[in-house]
Formats: sequence, structure tokens, C-alpha cells
Amino acid sequence: MKKIKAVIFDMDGVLIEAKDWHYEALNKALNLFGFNISRQDHLITFDGLPTAIKLSMLSDDRGLPTKLHEFINELKQLYTLELVHVHCKPRFYHEYALMKLKEMGYIVACGSNSVIQSIDVMLEKSNLRKYMDLIVSAQEVSHPKPSPEMYQKIMHKFNLKPEECLIVEDNPNGIKAAIDSGAYLMKVEEVNEVNIENIMTHIEHIEKGVG
Repeated sequence: MKKIKAVIFDMDGVLIEAKDWHYEALNKALNLFGFNISRQDHLITFDGLPTAIKLSMLSDDRGLPTKLHEFINELKQLYTLELVHVHCKPRFYHEYALMKLKEMGYIVACGSNSVIQSIDVMLEKSNLRKYMDLIVSAQEVSHPKPSPEMYQKIMHKFNLKPEECLIVEDNPNGIKAAIDSGAYLMKVEEVNEVNIENIMTHIEHIEKGVG
């Protein structure tokens, strides 16, 4: 019996190159009220966090009125979806990777700090939604990443042990969540690293006790 039974993916920066979309959408909403996040701050401080947490941080650090949070969050989601409909396209190597994992009998899931509406639209437009056995969004947990709760919820759903899971992540908050869940981690820098060859190499190393 193989050791790894499930491959769990983050979405933004792993299956979908959406970091710039989130950055542009949030800043477009913030700019209406005279606020702005630099690209450096976005990548270093805010990357991978839910919008609600980003807004709370901006209130604590820069005085963004909390009464604007709900409105800005709604605008940000609308602007994100506009960008997704224009830019989100299928990538063959992602489709092939998920198809092969399913053919080989692996559970395939997604855990993302995005809201479920964004996740569903992005995965549908990238033609990946049909391969997912389960999707967990930030709205379905009490504590989003960097908490491991999201990944633990996926494991619990399928009665999986952490050592039976490989999590694919790209940013510090997601990486911390993956490590704290007890699962194995495949860290990537770019979406094109998420291909069947790299995934199977990681699984083979894990099952052979290499590295």
C-alpha cells in the first residue's frame, strides 16, 4: 500500500497565477478611500492571507476605518472576478497532472484562503474543478492559514493521517499551515513547477525515505 494517499493543493500561486490579480483588485478598492499596498508589502507581508485579515492589518497599522472593511472586501471580490474572467485560462500541465493523479487513485483536494466564489470560478475557468474531491475555503474554517485547520479539515473528511498527505504550497503562510498540519510539503516558487513529474518525484522520495 502506498504511503501517500492524497495530494492537496493551495490555489493562488500554485494552480492559478492569481497573485497579481489579488493585488490589483485590493488596491483598486483601497484606492477609492486613499489607501494603497505596495507590491513589496503584498508579497512579503500580505501574500496568502484572506482579504479580511489584510484589512484588519491595515486598520491596525495604517488606520483604515473598520467600518469600511465589508464594503472594501465586497469590492475587492468583484474586481478579482473581473480579472479572473479576462485572464484565467487552462494550463495543460496542470490539467494533465490532476488527471493522472486521479487515474492513479490519489485523493485530490484544494485548500485556499480565498472565498469560495473566487475558488470555484478560477478552478472552473482553468478546467480543474472537475478533478477536485474536496475544496475548503477560508469561509469554512474558524482560523485560515497560517493555521493548519484547513488542511486538517481535509484530512478528517477522508480519514487521512498527516503522513499520508502531500501539500503543495508557495507562500510563507501556506507553508506554515502545511508544516503544522504534519503533512509532507512540496514547496514551489512558480505555477509551472506544479506538474506531474515534480509531484511524483516528491512522492517517490517520500515513500523511499529519501531526503
